[in-house]
Amino acid sequence: MDTLLKTHNKLEFLPQSHGFSEKLSNLSSIKIQSQQFRFGHKKFRSKRGRNGCVKASSNALLELVPETKKENLEFDLPMYDLSKGLVVDLAVVGGGPAGLAVAQQVSEAGLSVCSIDPSPKLIWPNNYGVWVDEFEAMDMLDCLDTTWSGAVVYVDDKTKKDLDRPYGRVNRRQLKSKMLQKCISNGVKFHQTKVIKVIHEESKSLLICNDGVTIQASVVLDATGFSRCLVQYDKPYDPGYQVAYGILAEVEEHPFDVDKMVFMDWRDSHLNNNLELKESNSKIPTFLYAMPFSSDRIFLEETSLVARPGVPMKDIQERMVARLSHLGIKVKSIEEDERCVIPMGGPLPVLPQRVVGIGGTAGMVHPSTGYMVARTLAAAPIVANSIVQYLGSDRSFSGSELSAKVWKDLWPIERRRQREFFCFGMDVLLKLDLPATRRFFDAFFNLEPRYWHGFLSSRLFLPELVLFGLSLFSHASNPSRLEIMAKGTLPLVNMINNLIQDRK
Repeated sequence: MDTLLKTHNKLEFLPQSHGFSEKLSNLSSIKIQSQQFRFGHKKFRSKRGRNGCVKASSNALLELVPETKKENLEFDLPMYDLSKGLVVDLAVVGGGPAGLAVAQQVSEAGLSVCSIDPSPKLIWPNNYGVWVDEFEAMDMLDCLDTTWSGAVVYVDDKTKKDLDRPYGRVNRRQLKSKMLQKCISNGVKFHQTKVIKVIHEESKSLLICNDGVTIQASVVLDATGFSRCLVQYDKPYDPGYQVAYGILAEVEEHPFDVDKMVFMDWRDSHLNNNLELKESNSKIPTFLYAMPFSSDRIFLEETSLVARPGVPMKDIQERMVARLSHLGIKVKSIEEDERCVIPMGGPLPVLPQRVVGIGGTAGMVHPSTGYMVARTLAAAPIVANSIVQYLGSDRSFSGSELSAKVWKDLWPIERRRQREFFCFGMDVLLKLDLPATRRFFDAFFNLEPRYWHGFLSSRLFLPELVLFGLSLFSHASNPSRLEIMAKGTLPLVNMINNLIQDRK
């Protein structure tokens, strides 16, 4: 899936009961700690190949801890001059794709920009998957290193869907290099640190950094993802969680067509010999997502689409090992691994507020799918143009007035209504077990391409989403229709109430 927000973190969820009714009242219910994951309790002897990868057999996969690679780009970044004490037009906190995209585009208009990040030259560690047409629309095809002619969905052992929509993997090095180069050319300055606090005055804000430096800016953009460093929320945070474990591996062989990526594999025959795992997977299912690069090199990721609380990482890893063994995939070495946590849905931040947000910190993750990369990059020009337009040369707006106008452009009523529908979809998915999930996606991928394309890519708005919902219901089997009515009635009522309240 789209992994912009996936992290190399340790995740501990609340003890999980039988499914979907258990809720997290706040973020203190989970612990996300920046430390290395370790699997199992046995000592493990490994051999290292010439490329530095750790060698292991597939039955030892859970005991395998590949080397953590942190690779920096070789750029000579122009650093923020502390001695001048100037008020920059825009301070961007966070150096991910969202933050750099806005920094690049605001600086193109001749405004002064400072990008603040603790590791500004670090290549983003995670794999980003996107539909090719999304990047083509943004003229970014040069930032894809691999494309597949289409994708496949395995609903079960008997049903396979062929999706005639090209898919691609983002070249992380190319994308960041391209963005950094444009930022440098436009005069963006960089400061390598973390922001710990922001103090607002009428016409400017003071960003207090952990190195003791204070940076002054007319506009502050929080692009820090789920850390929600500066953007404020005023409602209980109770999202669903997409959790996944993935490896980029060299294998002896795999059974997949190298011209097609595996978008979803819901088969569970690999769990027939483990009734406990099979039962837990039936209640809260996971699927395989795979990008085959060659006959012996492949990215494999076991994913829980959405659950509340999230599926424990250990369970996902055990299911993945069982699946790989069943498919006859023997892992020879692992180049990269990633542990992924994506909060989905939940409330929007306070609208408006003084700090502007984009990406995960601004609630822009697709609540039903976890996708965000293309959506965020497409929103970057909206935020950038809004800042340029309202900041203007006459500086007639106060800081609060300016940020309010930018928030309004980022989250117009049409987008808020769209998000409410996607949250409704997430609330339905939270209640589906494996058989119901299979029936749902069997109907979903039987829709006209404009419907499922538009839903996954956030291109449908409320009137079209209503037609999408009616079409999905008409394509669903009778058992699936009953499930949608039984499990979707309360979420539907909540959605309608939220839409009415938002209109007021």
